[in-house]
Amino acid sequence: MTATAISPGTDVRDLFRAAYDNRYTWEPGFAGYRGVCEWQQGDRCLRGRFQVGADLRGAVEGIDDAEVEKALQQQLWEVCIHRVRRPFEQTHADNTFTAGSQETTGLEIEVGGRCAGDRYRIANDVVTMVHRHIHGTVVTIHTEEVTETGSGYLSRRYTSRYSDPASGEPKGPEQHFVDSFVPLSDGGPWVLQERLISTDDGADAVSFRFLELEPLA
Repeated sequence: MTATAISPGTDVRDLFRAAYDNRYTWEPGFAGYRGVCEWQQGDRCLRGRFQVGADLRGAVEGIDDAEVEKALQQQLWEVCIHRVRRPFEQTHADNTFTAGSQETTGLEIEVGGRCAGDRYRIANDVVTMVHRHIHGTVVTIHTEEVTETGSGYLSRRYTSRYSDPASGEPKGPEQHFVDSFVPLSDGGPWVLQERLISTDDGADAVSFRFLELEPLA
């Protein structure tokens, strides 16, 4: 469904729901998976093991640097939190969705109700922009490319920036992400294989790799 020629102020709840439901999520009852995890920045590379359990919590072991271990766990948490399947009404029952401006990146969705002030853009049942207020900070994410799994899309190339909600001033540099996903078996479930993160401040890019992947019984 492509959102075109929609007047500002139009109720677009169904359009946003279609994009929300088109995100790839894991099937209920997913047992989890495990494998080798690898962190690399410049010439430095650390390798350990990880596991994501049926509770969708990630654990890392064998990394002798606490900050790197925490960074790997954070990436697993980010993956898991976005793969959890929650019905649209459970998440957005108290929100309203109205059309804003139309640009090449998609139709703007203005949120009212409980999450008033948040904004999205959608195009072809894909959320191409997220602008959300989270714990006193605004996060803005622009999705440039997606991976189609056949059971929903995964963001492949995107940017993320945190900013002050009052002034709009950025909190740190913009981050650029490139994600690669693979199915654990034919048809899925799909999991993250590699995430490359670079910034505009000249720092070396950081890569997170998850290898030798196998499902838990």
